[in-house]
Amino acid sequence: MVETIEKLLILQDRDRKIRRVKGELGHLEPERQALKAKAAVAQTELENAKNRVKHIESGRKDLELEIETKKQLITKYANQQLLTRKNEEYRALTHEIDTCKAAIFKTEDQEIALMEQAEAGQKEVTRATQTAAGLKKMAEEQLAQLDTREQHLRKELSELETNREALAAAVDEKARARYERLVHNKGENVIVGVQHGVCGGCHMRLPPQLLVMCQAKKELVTCSNCGRVLYYTGDMDLAVAD
Repeated sequence: MVETIEKLLILQDRDRKIRRVKGELGHLEPERQALKAKAAVAQTELENAKNRVKHIESGRKDLELEIETKKQLITKYANQQLLTRKNEEYRALTHEIDTCKAAIFKTEDQEIALMEQAEAGQKEVTRATQTAAGLKKMAEEQLAQLDTREQHLRKELSELETNREALAAAVDEKARARYERLVHNKGENVIVGVQHGVCGGCHMRLPPQLLVMCQAKKELVTCSNCGRVLYYTGDMDLAVAD
């Protein structure tokens, strides 16, 4: 029975390593997506910043066109003043010219405000460009590292799985079936030692009879509480801790 326990421990260790490697492989894709998402968010922020500047510039050009139109009207009204002989028409044209000048003054204030916004927006574009470039470079480097890690992990997994079936086949059929059921129900820690009179899996105190059976090493002994397979080695202390 000692030989069976030893084989089960070897198989359990192999299965633990296989699960560890598979677990690490399972985390790689989420890490990839997270890196890509960070870079994508930074790129989106950059595009948004550029679009805001474009919108501001478009608004400023509209204001410039509006100012130019008002100036042309002023020139038109001034020419009409030169041609009119009626005081009433002259005063009306003067009023129109003053109205255009006031509108130009107001529009120029708006244009100055937009120029200030454009300057601030351009600074934001510069910052966003640097951020996006930095995150893109970092993502590319870390993605390359993840690719390399994946290659190593897949190689390790292949090596671990190569003779796993041979290790399992070497175990007594009934013992192997019990092991597989326990793994399915309890997880990876199913062949456990006894220390200070308790099960190494559920940590519950074991009856003295089970401890004697573990010491005898003549049959597979299972925990009366959790069903895990128990084993004993000479370096373990069976005395119950106070």
